[in-house]
Amino acid sequence: MDKLIPGTNIKYSTSDDVFAVFRPLIELTGGLSLGQICSITGLQSSTIQNWVKRGYVQRPVRKKYSEKHLSRILLISALRDCINIEEIGEIMNLINGDTEDESDDIISDTKLYEYFALAIKNIDSLTLNDEDIETVINRLLENETHINELVYALKIMVYAYITGICFKKIDENLENLKTYRRK
Repeated sequence: MDKLIPGTNIKYSTSDDVFAVFRPLIELTGGLSLGQICSITGLQSSTIQNWVKRGYVQRPVRKKYSEKHLSRILLISALRDCINIEEIGEIMNLINGDTEDESDDIISDTKLYEYFALAIKNIDSLTLNDEDIETVINRLLENETHINELVYALKIMVYAYITGICFKKIDENLENLKTYRRK
């Protein structure tokens, strides 16, 4: 089964540059429209607008969403199946503080999302264990400062994402069981 880039409807490419798919369009158009973000994520526009209104995502500039905006939206989208929005906001605040102020960021939202997406891509969920996850994350973060904070944040994100996938599989199988029992 091909893995999807977390928070999107798009399959991973062979490149380790997660934004290789999005970057040309962002650069060419000066940012993505809300409709484009919705197409990439499968989210409703009202959901994204609510996240902006509540301060979880920085306001778009002239109705255009940058790579930073997209990163934050993709992180929230990927984690929301298992972690409520307030907890996601708390994790993001612990790493990057206020969405409008980059001076308090430990790491950019884009880099954080790239590490998260690459960790998901490189972790074999069939042999999932804490040591393997930490090894993958430490390898990704080898040139970063604030390693401990980032390791904990990324481990939370990875486990939440995998748990969200499990919840979806539970729902699918429950529906299949109900359908089967009705026959």
